[in-house]
Amino acid sequence: MRSWRMVWMVVMVALLIDLYVFQAVKTVTQATFPRWQTIIDYIYRTFSILTLTLLCLMRVIRQYARRLQGYIFFGVLGLYFSKLLVCLFLLLDDGRRGVQWIVGRLGAHPGASVLSAGISRSVFFTWLAIGVGTALYATFLYGFTNKYHYRVRRLTLAYANLPASFKGFKIVQLSDIHSGSFRDKAAVSRGIDKILAEKPDLILFTGDLVNDMAVEMTNYKDIFARLGEPTASAMGVFSVLGNHDYGDYVGWETPEAKKANLRHLVELQREMGWRLLMNEHVVLERGGEQIALLGIENWSAKARFPKYGRMSDAYPGTEKYPFKILMSHDPSHWDAEIRSKYPDIDLTLSGHTHGMQFGVEWPWLRWSPVQYVYKEWAGLYEEGRQKLYVNRGFGFIGYPGRVGILPEITVIQLSDIP
Repeated sequence: MRSWRMVWMVVMVALLIDLYVFQAVKTVTQATFPRWQTIIDYIYRTFSILTLTLLCLMRVIRQYARRLQGYIFFGVLGLYFSKLLVCLFLLLDDGRRGVQWIVGRLGAHPGASVLSAGISRSVFFTWLAIGVGTALYATFLYGFTNKYHYRVRRLTLAYANLPASFKGFKIVQLSDIHSGSFRDKAAVSRGIDKILAEKPDLILFTGDLVNDMAVEMTNYKDIFARLGEPTASAMGVFSVLGNHDYGDYVGWETPEAKKANLRHLVELQREMGWRLLMNEHVVLERGGEQIALLGIENWSAKARFPKYGRMSDAYPGTEKYPFKILMSHDPSHWDAEIRSKYPDIDLTLSGHTHGMQFGVEWPWLRWSPVQYVYKEWAGLYEEGRQKLYVNRGFGFIGYPGRVGILPEITVIQLSDIP
């Protein structure tokens, strides 16, 4: 009963937004022919009724049309977010006109309300508001087409303490596959083709193989098992768990069912030829020289995410190796523990943030809403001799798209400092 009450409250708020924006639509169509004004009004009303109906039926859609659920939900959400932005512009203009009215009542002269182009300020602001809102929604919809556009990002990392035999060592990092969100097996396979074409020495996966349950991987197991084949990389695939891999966001019937899900996920990775590291380390050898690879379970400095990781188990025994790589799913771990307590961890690889799947990365501007939660949210970060790389994620979750932050395959080549 309470959930339905919440639905109706959301619908009422959406209706108020629709009515407010509708006044703007009427304002900008006043100068058109009456026939066009009627057509535009009819289209707006029809579209609003359709989206409000979808809001009311969201619970039914979730139950019977799961494949379309994400597109419908985020399509409607994006529409109303765009309309809300329009409302903010309109409120600013209404505030301006209110001030003018008050000034006029006081006997002062508020100034001209017509721009040099011959249109009123109100019409100008209305057109501006609708233009910005429409552009935002078009961008939001365009993001649906980008979720399988895998981008290969390459970087060379130089270290003074890198053993000579590991100069030129090539690592491919993947993160946040979220197989439960996939709907296009051929597109995912093309992403794997890009990885194999790199002919890496080592493949590292930094967590979140699934959204919630191990069975989500069943239909994609054969694709990702290609990475575990002996010819895919010289030293194989190593992986760690992310916060979604534990099934913490599912209401399991019994605690044993949840444990069985995790055992299934661990077994799946073994069957794919991946070596899952759970608070442990392995030694990588090349040309008679060795480095250490550590992998821990999820550890987050954010209160709502779990701390299953134990560096106290993974680290001992690695002190003697001159170079160390750590896989830790959540990048907040780096600032909270790694930099202060383990200063000889040379390279930490993380994921988790996805860059929120929304943002801009231009030479003169890098921005995503996730940066207000995570200090290190995408790309390379350096403090002294230590480096952190945050992968933007191979898959997606929630919003079935990518705007400005494309799915990523990271290619890291290790080098010594000349």
